[in-house]
Amino acid sequence: MLREFSAGGVLVRHTPEGWELAVIEPQREASIVGESDKKRHKQVLALPKGLIDPGEKPDQTAVREVREETGLTGSILAKLGDIKYMYVRVWGDNQRVFKIVSFYLLQYESGTIDDVSSAMRIEVKQAQWIPLEGAERRLAYRGERDVIRLARQHLKSHAEEVQP
Repeated sequence: MLREFSAGGVLVRHTPEGWELAVIEPQREASIVGESDKKRHKQVLALPKGLIDPGEKPDQTAVREVREETGLTGSILAKLGDIKYMYVRVWGDNQRVFKIVSFYLLQYESGTIDDVSSAMRIEVKQAQWIPLEGAERRLAYRGERDVIRLARQHLKSHAEEVQP
């Protein structure tokens, strides 16, 4: 079985209304053609993440992937944890892959949401800010919903260290 190692970021910023989270809406697979209109138009939200490049550390990957997929830069506050899952590559060889994704909490520094390259539009339909409170109800993947809960707990327990 193949193994893949990725990293991603939970990038947050503080606003007068509270904490916000940068999320992406991935481009959908062409395989959804023929599904009901309701499924085809349901918005899927996810955290920015991607494969760790050779010579790159997971935290560097998280910062790079957030920048590439959202247009934002951030500084790492903490590692939140790893999620592990298996999937089948449906776009070619149909191999089973065991994947580990390390997620990091990042604090927003600069950039404009959804300011991504045209090449990245192959992967990302759009990037947007959503409220951190309740964000786990809007994310599509269970492991990422768990990571959001960890991020909220970290921000609450380290409030004196995080600059709003």
